[in-house]
Amino acid sequence: MAGAAIAIAILAAAGTATAHHGWGAYDADRPITVSGPIRAVAFEQPHVSVRVEAADKTWTVVLAPISRMNSRGAGEDVVQVGRTITAFGYPHREIADEIRAERITIDGRTIEMR
Repeated sequence: MAGAAIAIAILAAAGTATAHHGWGAYDADRPITVSGPIRAVAFEQPHVSVRVEAADKTWTVVLAPISRMNSRGAGEDVVQVGRTITAFGYPHREIADEIRAERITIDGRTIEMR
């Protein structure tokens, strides 16, 4: 009985791990910087994301989880629609307008995402 419970727990954990997207979908060999006003913000799990209107197009920038954003002083009072953000990160391999941010700068303050 205990063995079955352990097996179920392991399978449940594996399912949760696969539900979260991996960072391998982003191309770390092609770092880019996106800068512009924030047009939309989503403080949602598993990661905060913003839509940034850059010179070339509108980008989705994937940031850190909410808890990390808050602990680093980048909560909803800082990451707001209308503020200008600069995000350094890696483009998604398949989604042409998405990057995963390693760091962001808002109001002259740089915040590490990882």
